[in-house]
Amino acid sequence: MRLAKYLAHAGVASRRSAEALIAAGRVSVGGAVVDDPARDVDEDSRVAVDGRLLAGPEPRVHYAVNKPVGVVSTARDTHGRPTVVALVRAPGVRLYPVGRLDADSSGLILLTNDGALANRLTHPRFEVAKTYRARLLGGPVAAGALSALRAGVELKDGPTAPADVRRVRPDEIELTIREGRNRQVRRMCTAVGHPVAELQRIAFGPVRLDGLAPGAHRRLSAAEVERLRAL
Repeated sequence: MRLAKYLAHAGVASRRSAEALIAAGRVSVGGAVVDDPARDVDEDSRVAVDGRLLAGPEPRVHYAVNKPVGVVSTARDTHGRPTVVALVRAPGVRLYPVGRLDADSSGLILLTNDGALANRLTHPRFEVAKTYRARLLGGPVAAGALSALRAGVELKDGPTAPADVRRVRPDEIELTIREGRNRQVRRMCTAVGHPVAELQRIAFGPVRLDGLAPGAHRRLSAAEVERLRAL
């Protein structure tokens, strides 16, 4: 593993901050200061920061969290708003959210320190399905609006891919998309004449929100993690 990535996985700092530590001469390998962030290392390389030996990459952990409205889906917020990472107590582990939910939306978000898996789940080419429950304004949702969502709608940043949609109640739908544009579901629904009143993500790939209270979290099972890796 490259040195900068090793430091990030060990919970020392983000990848970019790890590169800065290396450039500052604060990192040694086998007792010798190293200035190359691409240097290959492993658990037997005796990597140290400021003279302190690292125990190695921290174990991979994966959480499902039910994000409440008003909580931002970032690791930290410059405006002092509550963050989704603060909902999970994981001492010694640097957790990051997988993807985003805007502050006005609630529901399922994944937290992990598994960078490789997070990248696979958010990279557009893997087209990981995400399912939302939306309560809509503009009266009962007509068949024409559902058909438009299923066909894909034109947004300012281009047409969307077709969505899977079903009507749950006259003013409520479940919608599954495989893209990750900013506020995409809200913009799609507005485009067909039904602005979103409430939006909740209920599934991320094979992981579902079922039974998780607002603000609560749970560790993903090994089987769930394997299903995510297989996407």
